[in-house]
Amino acid sequence: MSASPSATRVRVWDLPTRLFHWALVLCVIGLVITGKVGGNAMEWHFRLGYAVFALLAFRLLWGIVGGRWSRFSSFFYGPRALLRYLRGQGEAAHEVGHSPTGALSVFALLLFLAFQVGSGLFADDEIANVGPLAKFISTETSLQLTSYHKVIGQWVIIGLVVLHIAAVLYYLLAKRRNLIGPMFSGDKQLHAGLPASKDTALTRVLALALIAACAAGVGWIVGLGG
Repeated sequence: MSASPSATRVRVWDLPTRLFHWALVLCVIGLVITGKVGGNAMEWHFRLGYAVFALLAFRLLWGIVGGRWSRFSSFFYGPRALLRYLRGQGEAAHEVGHSPTGALSVFALLLFLAFQVGSGLFADDEIANVGPLAKFISTETSLQLTSYHKVIGQWVIIGLVVLHIAAVLYYLLAKRRNLIGPMFSGDKQLHAGLPASKDTALTRVLALALIAACAAGVGWIVGLGG
């Protein structure tokens, strides 16, 4: 979005949201690579999977108590809002955080990443790799989850990531709106009067406590299979 005389810098993405985003990007890339390499790399595949588990748990909580534009309430749109946006009748607030179409992408990625993590926890490839919670379900169910994890889930996520990247490039090249820069700086040039996300030392300490609690919770869940 190009700046206008009435535009001002507004904090849209708080630091915890930005760190979550890029940490998730790195983890997903690592998961794809280690999953394709296999062998000893699977040890890191599991570790990265646990990291994604903790990140998703954190994002769920941060979607409730995080900065204004990181909260799910700010980008949970109904069908009418989506249709109006697709017809070019969107509101100014749609261009601040996630637009209605961007929100669909975000929710889809979070949902299918959760499916992928969940299926991995219970998976068993009957060779050398067994999810930590596989012992709590039947062998048949575990094999079904393994099939989803390896055959369906990974390609759904890769497809969603490709669509996400394509959308970002479309906005950059066709609409001249840089969505990548604000995910580094946290700020956008917006019309005066649009509210900013709270991003203070206190909120960052809260985020740190939440991610630590999520990591501990994941460690406890994984430990149940020990």
